[in-house]
Amino acid sequence: MATATKKLEYTVRAVRLDAHGSVARCKDAAVTIDTDLAGRRDAMNPAELLLTALAACMLKGIERVTPMLSFALRGVSVTIHGVRQDVPPRLESISYEIVVDTDEPDQRLELLHSNVRKYGTVFNTVAPGTELTGVLRRG
Repeated sequence: MATATKKLEYTVRAVRLDAHGSVARCKDAAVTIDTDLAGRRDAMNPAELLLTALAACMLKGIERVTPMLSFALRGVSVTIHGVRQDVPPRLESISYEIVVDTDEPDQRLELLHSNVRKYGTVFNTVAPGTELTGVLRRG
């Protein structure tokens, strides 16, 4: 008899503070959101938050698989660029660059990249509806 695995669930609550911003809360964390029609420099707008979630997904995926792969690294950075179309409003393409500070061989870098693409929750949510391309390279 197969054992059912418990599914992870997430709850975020966002509240409008005023015409210039909102705040989202989850667990003990709070993030100020740019919901001002004129924009604001000190907070991320919804599209930037989506790109941030994708970057966080990639970083968390790397943290998850490096011990399993015995992959040695000194650091990782992720840069993501999104292109928005106006009608209908959506991100039509997203490109990324993951830079890994490591002495691992190229074959192992590709294995790490494959794991990021295959097992990322946000990555696999975004990829079907968006042109999502990128590279993982040594830095």
